[in-house]
Amino acid sequence: MYLRKHSLRLLIAFILCISFGALFSYIATSISNKSIAHFDNAVIAFVQGLEAPWLTVVMKGVTWIGSGFGVVLITLVVFVVLFFKFRFRKQAYFLLIVIAGTVLFNTILKHYFERERPTIHRIMDANGFSFPSGHSMMAFSLYVIIAYIAWRNVKTVASRVLLVLFAGFMIIMIGSSRIYVGVHYPSDVVGGIVASALWLTIAISVYAIYQGPREKKMGS
Repeated sequence: MYLRKHSLRLLIAFILCISFGALFSYIATSISNKSIAHFDNAVIAFVQGLEAPWLTVVMKGVTWIGSGFGVVLITLVVFVVLFFKFRFRKQAYFLLIVIAGTVLFNTILKHYFERERPTIHRIMDANGFSFPSGHSMMAFSLYVIIAYIAWRNVKTVASRVLLVLFAGFMIIMIGSSRIYVGVHYPSDVVGGIVASALWLTIAISVYAIYQGPREKKMGS
């Protein structure tokens, strides 16, 4: 029974990896041949068209939460809580591996594609290359992996729905904030999310195989 379930999970993971990889390749190719420019311009016009003093304050705060400092701070807090308070040490180390892997993956992709950042209507400055968005990759990895770890421990449907909604809200807000402040194209954000989805699929699959039938609940 376990082997059948294990094989099914691997098959689903493989299909997801192929799908995310194909989607990322499509986005990268569309950026290269500039066929995605219409999509980028349309979304930028809509998001930046919402500009208002109060919203700028909110978006700057959100983009800070998704910055390297913000991600490191949140990761360390969650790590300490998992490791010392709940003694879920495997999950704590898994969190660090996922975040570190995301940083490495993003760095490799940025230097491979070397896409310059947009220069229209900058509200904030940013260094480095544009594609894929590091904020979006980190947001997706951080909040999805937190939701994944918590999901394994909470039992109610309401709690799990709230976890998914929270993770989705933070990912969308952080990604949108990068478009709003003018430092990323929408395709950078989407590409970052897809790249992180690919990495997380691999990481979670390997983690599940490592845990095997021994882990019946979180922290076991």
